[in-house]
Amino acid sequence: MPRGAARPARTSRSAQQVRALTDLGLGLLPLAACALTTSRLLGLSPQYFLDVAGIYALLTALIVRYMPRELPSPGLGAANQITLVRATLVVPIAALVLQAAPHESTALWWIAGVAAAAIVLDGFDGLVARRSRQETRFGARFDMELDAFLMLALSALVWRTGRADAWVLLIGALRYLFVAAGWIWPALTADLPPSFRRKAVCVVQGVALLVCLAPILPAEHAPPVAAAALALLVWSFGVDVIWLIVNAPGRVRPRRA
Repeated sequence: MPRGAARPARTSRSAQQVRALTDLGLGLLPLAACALTTSRLLGLSPQYFLDVAGIYALLTALIVRYMPRELPSPGLGAANQITLVRATLVVPIAALVLQAAPHESTALWWIAGVAAAAIVLDGFDGLVARRSRQETRFGARFDMELDAFLMLALSALVWRTGRADAWVLLIGALRYLFVAAGWIWPALTADLPPSFRRKAVCVVQGVALLVCLAPILPAEHAPPVAAAALALLVWSFGVDVIWLIVNAPGRVRPRRA
């Protein structure tokens, strides 16, 4: 354990799960508020609430399944609770992919606004974790996977609204294709070093998708913006793939003369 880091509380996995479930239960309040507002503004059917509930139930199951036995604080902890609040914004947006594509300006502005709030909050969970010395691999993974899920949902909505063709789905799918490639090529599953470039590119993807989705630009300008964002993302993934290949365990490096 790093010097000065908070010592995890000794508790059973079942007790930790119960406390985490309490946090997840409280998350139903902002989730319901966001989903209800979204439904009223967009005039959605009751099926929308079932979709929201289903996605949140899956999120709950994944958190309980992969949550470590010990965390630096009871329940999910302050940093992960912020990430959970972000999830209560992301889930109602993601459920819209299963509905009829929204086209009204009010609906698009609302979707972009909620997604923008989730992106802005992304800067706070990591900050809280570092300042409270409660950084964990679980928290970092929770944050990263939620970011990836939001990008997938936004890219799908950009496609569903007709602002770009199906190739825009690659912006959201590239992260999952990278994970799938790791099943075939184990070298791609190694840990990557922290990178400001990676974080910056993630933010650019979110902003670009919001610009494409919201009625900010004429519809004909959305494809070039999305294409530029996709090109930047492919470059960033390419840098990481090359680093993983070069630094793969067991790789024989040429000797210097």
